[in-house]
Amino acid sequence: MANNYLYCLKGTNGKIEVYNDRIIIIRPRIFLKGSKTIPMNSIKSVQFKKGGFFVRGFIQFGVLGGIEARGGIMDAGFDENTVVFNKKYNNNANKIKEFIESKIFNKYTDSMKDNSEKISVTDEIIKYKKLLDEGIINEDEFNMKKKELLKL
Repeated sequence: MANNYLYCLKGTNGKIEVYNDRIIIIRPRIFLKGSKTIPMNSIKSVQFKKGGFFVRGFIQFGVLGGIEARGGIMDAGFDENTVVFNKKYNNNANKIKEFIESKIFNKYTDSMKDNSEKISVTDEIIKYKKLLDEGIINEDEFNMKKKELLKL
C-alpha cells in the first residue's frame, strides 16, 4: 500500500506521518511498539524544540485531556505524543509544526466565522420582525424574507 502522507519525520523514538486529517505516531521499539492515530481536529497545540549540536529536538502534540511531559527532552522521549529527532531533521519538524498550527488556527477562525454568520442572520430576522411589528411590512413579506435568510 502506497503512503500518501503529506509529511514524514523519522525520530529516534518513533516516526510521524502527517495526513490532511490526522497524524500517526509509529513506535518501533518493543516496549512502545505500535502506532497511535490522532485526528487533526483533536490536536490543540504543538510544541517544537529544535535539535542542537549536543541535544536532540522534539515535537509534541497537545490533545484535549492529555497530559504532556513537561520535563524537556528527558521526559519527551517517554511521552506518547512526542517524537524526538536529530538536528538534521529540524526543518522537516518545523514544517510539520507550521502545518498543524495552520490547521488549528483555521479551525478556530472557521468556527468564529460560522458564529458571526449565525448572528448576522439572527440580527436580520429581528430587524424584519420589528418592521412587521411596526406595520412597515406585512406578514407575507416577513415570512418570505425569513425563509430567504434561513435558506429554506
